[in-house]
Amino acid sequence: MPQNFCLVGAAGYIAPRHMHAIHETGNRLVAAVDPHDCVGRLDSYFPDCRFFTEIERFDRYIEKCRRGAEESRINYISICSPNYLHDAHVRLALRVGADAICEKPLVISPWNLEALEDLEQESKRRVYSVLQLRLLPSLIALKERFANASDRADVCLTYITRRGRWYDASWKGSHEKSGGVSMNIGIHFFDVLQWIFGNVHWSEVHLKEPRRMAGLLELEKARVRWFLSTDTADLPQATVEAGDFAHRSITVDEQELEFSNGFTDLHTMVYQEILAGRGTGLRDAGPAIRLVHQINHTQPTATPHNIHPLLDSSASSDSRMVRACAA
Repeated sequence: MPQNFCLVGAAGYIAPRHMHAIHETGNRLVAAVDPHDCVGRLDSYFPDCRFFTEIERFDRYIEKCRRGAEESRINYISICSPNYLHDAHVRLALRVGADAICEKPLVISPWNLEALEDLEQESKRRVYSVLQLRLLPSLIALKERFANASDRADVCLTYITRRGRWYDASWKGSHEKSGGVSMNIGIHFFDVLQWIFGNVHWSEVHLKEPRRMAGLLELEKARVRWFLSTDTADLPQATVEAGDFAHRSITVDEQELEFSNGFTDLHTMVYQEILAGRGTGLRDAGPAIRLVHQINHTQPTATPHNIHPLLDSSASSDSRMVRACAA
């Protein structure tokens, strides 16, 4: 039987992937909300979807559905709103008796996780976190490879994605609203690193700028040098010449692991897992959120060692060196 979905943040960048996933899994999007009304993508999937620009009117509508006939009740609310609103919108979903499907990061502050766990138990509904990288075949194979490994791997993670001047003026450029670069673009990677290589033993930060961060992680089964950037100047020349705007790389013991292909096609699989009762939840999301919170409150190390190849150990933190992560 088709399930009834609502969507919060329908005008956002990631929202069409959720619309597509809801459509592909044979379900209905009955209502959506966003203060911005550029939501023409709804016509491609659910032209009959009710749309609201005010959260109060959306709230009233889904509350009416909750009190109505069984077939009109909302089963899931998908949340694609700005990071700092995720907690409030998850609470809204639970209050009206719906399961929440929330984009990353589930919350910015780790102490909100415990409160949501209490609300989840009280409401007898579920909170799901979208951690789609866990479904990439190459990363699943890597996890299986290191499941019983005794040696610690040398891992180098690089994620550079171009963001224009708009980024700094938007909520994404506000550390308080997005959680900064480490939270906004890094949370998925910090999640899969711990999922694959185990818990964090210690962490240090080597570079902390509004658009660029780098550091070192010691995990149970890996030492990880990581670099995150939204600065176009950090993109490898080969990426620029190819006309691409993002560079994702993970090397394991100097062997490149290709995982760029299929990166944007995983949301339908996430929905399939959730509808089958196997989705990732609050406790799955917790380790990465706590790690990023720690990173964001750590001062850069004065004399770092094992730095990422994009950092020049002989220069200041403002210097840039664009070269391959692997030797």
